[in-house]
Amino acid sequence: MIKILVVEDEVRVADLIKRGLEEVGYKVDAAYDGQQGLNLFQNNSYHMIISDIILPHISGFELCQKIRLIDKNIPILMLTALGTTDDKLEGFDAGADDYMVKPFDFRELDARIKVLLKRGLEKGSSQPSEISYSDLTINLNTKEASRKGKLIKLSPKEYNLLLFMIKNPERVLSRIEIAEKVWDTHFDTGTNFIDVYINYLRNKIDKPFDTNLIHTKPGMGFIFTDKL
Repeated sequence: MIKILVVEDEVRVADLIKRGLEEVGYKVDAAYDGQQGLNLFQNNSYHMIISDIILPHISGFELCQKIRLIDKNIPILMLTALGTTDDKLEGFDAGADDYMVKPFDFRELDARIKVLLKRGLEKGSSQPSEISYSDLTINLNTKEASRKGKLIKLSPKEYNLLLFMIKNPERVLSRIEIAEKVWDTHFDTGTNFIDVYINYLRNKIDKPFDTNLIHTKPGMGFIFTDKL
């Protein structure tokens, strides 16, 4: 089943879109601010994103840019009351694939969704599914990582940890969150297994290269970024 994420701060509008899409056969999650939308995207798999532009916490433009750091191919449709050419150009520059001005006819929205999903499927079938950040790339089909073109051999646990970090770039990840999301377990403060695997990863993806991607935030956890 096609799964769509709708990010819209007007709860009534978000719920109307959600119900309408569910009635035509899509599975839909709704978020009511940009940060909630980003969190849902980072922790779930979607075939398409529909987002308003003016959102609390982070804007639709910024959300689009952050999503594009994680997934270059997922279709993104912007829904907004802003209809000027400059607004549209800014949305496309942020990585949006299409743009609809509110209010809109639901039949047109459904038609746009079908076109974007078809385009996304064609794009995905002709290219390997990859996630990249900086000069590090993970191929989701082969489950292989490479940096600057050099293949990096990872154990399954190292791969899952790296995948979680690259899906959550430039955000502090606590040991508790890593334990729950990567190991599906509660973090025991009496153990250091997360730090051990972080060190394993550092030795493979940071030590042989000039720029470190994994950084420790004392008392908070770890952050995956090339900006420190």
